[in-house]
Amino acid sequence: MAISDPIADMLTRIRNAAKAKFNSVDIPGSRLKIEMAKILKEEGFVRNYKFLKDGKQGVLRIYLKYGAANAPVLYGLKRVSKPSRRVYLKSKDLKPLYSGMGISILSTSKGVMTDKNARKANVGGEVLCNIW
Repeated sequence: MAISDPIADMLTRIRNAAKAKFNSVDIPGSRLKIEMAKILKEEGFVRNYKFLKDGKQGVLRIYLKYGAANAPVLYGLKRVSKPSRRVYLKSKDLKPLYSGMGISILSTSKGVMTDKNARKANVGGEVLCNIW
């Protein structure tokens, strides 16, 4: 079965694995998903990620991070731009998410980056998701 929205599938897999207290989650790989996992690691939402090659498209393994009392670090993941409705923002319209406690991941002309980096680079783009 073909997945119509692979980014939403990735976010749902991470959300479900965090609620089930799994150490890691496997996701079908792509370059966009690897870039998103890289941002999640840089921002401290996941411990690590690894791309495993197989005979097909590869598997992205994301190692989840937990805080005190085994509570997940990821509280919420929300897909903003969908295949049916794309959401684009200019750099001046990008606002901090939850007073800076969350991030928005954008696909810009200079690559995939957080809202903070997009404001610094003065570029806008498609808002892929919000994470807090």
